[in-house]
Amino acid sequence: MANKTLIKGNEAIAKAAIEAGCRFYAGYPITPQNEIPEYMSYAMPEAGGVFIQAESEIAAINMVYGASAAGVRAMTSSSSPGISLKQEGLSFLAGAELPAVIINVQRGGPGLGNISGSQADYFQAVKGGGHGDYKLLVYAPYNVQEMWDLTMLAFDKADLYRNPVMILTDGILGQMMEPLIPTRYVKPQLPEKTWALTGCKGRAPNVIKTLYMGDEELEQLNNTLMEKYRTIREKEVRFEAINVDDADIVLVAFGIAARISYSAMAALRKGGRKVGLLRPITLFPFPSDAILALTGAGRKFVVVELNSGQMVEDVRLSVNGRSEVLFYGRPGGAIMKPNEVYDFVSKIYPE
Repeated sequence: MANKTLIKGNEAIAKAAIEAGCRFYAGYPITPQNEIPEYMSYAMPEAGGVFIQAESEIAAINMVYGASAAGVRAMTSSSSPGISLKQEGLSFLAGAELPAVIINVQRGGPGLGNISGSQADYFQAVKGGGHGDYKLLVYAPYNVQEMWDLTMLAFDKADLYRNPVMILTDGILGQMMEPLIPTRYVKPQLPEKTWALTGCKGRAPNVIKTLYMGDEELEQLNNTLMEKYRTIREKEVRFEAINVDDADIVLVAFGIAARISYSAMAALRKGGRKVGLLRPITLFPFPSDAILALTGAGRKFVVVELNSGQMVEDVRLSVNGRSEVLFYGRPGGAIMKPNEVYDFVSKIYPE
């Protein structure tokens, strides 16, 4: 087993990407994700890859498109308003069925907002922030170890499904230092990139595009994409359920809000209240079936988020009216403390 090392979340993502075979990175500076391009600027050339500080976020995502089209494992990173600028490029990547990894270290918004951690980009990530019918596979890490592990997994799943994958983290986890076991990357069996633009000597030319003007041609592509997303929904759901079997109240939270909720749950349990936690690890595909299975019997759900209420809508859709769903959140980069969640639950679950 590898020795533990103390590392910042953003740096864990960058190191994991290189370990997983990322050989092209293009990005643009924005707080609180700057440790990622900083590390890539010197480590990527040492690994035989390419680092580019682009002139803008728009340029960076289009450079990733080009590198991916050539068959290279490619990544970009940014923070909330920078990701907004990349949305057209994300739609193009999905439409062209090109794999890529996108890191969003969320900050407060809307607009420039502030540089504090936030979870207000949930809608943007899981509903498709760009135009057209498309989905990203979206991972929400809970700690620095998962930032390492899920980044490696993201490259594999991007290649497997020929689809962009997002790591949706936040400024708190990105700047946090924790012990990490830097596991060695082992590449699974994946399809050959026979579609890549690598020169066509001895074979028919490959064409990568997103413009389909033929009769029903675009509809056929979209049907193909929808079938892919159905497969992802069937095979890629990830979540963690803690103390939910006997729970009267189930907290639902992702990322840093799940860590806060875990502490609140432990304190509530210690005080005799039966409270559990369900933590989505994939935000798309969302663990709807797991939530639906916990409904009924007077059980309530409390969704905890660092925003004004976004994932709570998907929880309500999952519950489908069979249980009460309540929301506790703080927007604008303000982080709640475990005792705030404790107090909120205590009011609806008296001793």
